[in-house]
Amino acid sequence: MVGVVVVSHSQRLAEGTVELAQLMASGAKIVAAGGLEDGTTGTSFEKIMAAVEQVYSEDGVAVLMDMGSAVMTTEMVIESMGYDNVVMLDGPVVEGAIVAALEASLGTPLHELQAKVDEARVAPKLDL
Repeated sequence: MVGVVVVSHSQRLAEGTVELAQLMASGAKIVAAGGLEDGTTGTSFEKIMAAVEQVYSEDGVAVLMDMGSAVMTTEMVIESMGYDNVVMLDGPVVEGAIVAALEASLGTPLHELQAKVDEARVAPKLDL
């Protein structure tokens, strides 16, 4: 099963996103990598790397990031790890993580997850 990592500048946002995703996909391998080691706001190379390692398998890992340095730090982690099957997904972090976790728990392969997250990006929330 593909693992999912949620990277945010906020530890609480990352953990809350994982909590919500687990409600929808209880069998998913999803973990949070939010904030710095001391709990303050920021992004941590070490936390992201540990999270990827925690959910890593031959099926790969999908990483969703909130913005800015979360993206840059995730890029550095992936480059340093040298895995071909750890990818960043571009999409809304909360909705994207829920979709990625649900799809991964259903056996959707890594190379199909971006298309699923793209659907979450355009899904209307209001019927206007």
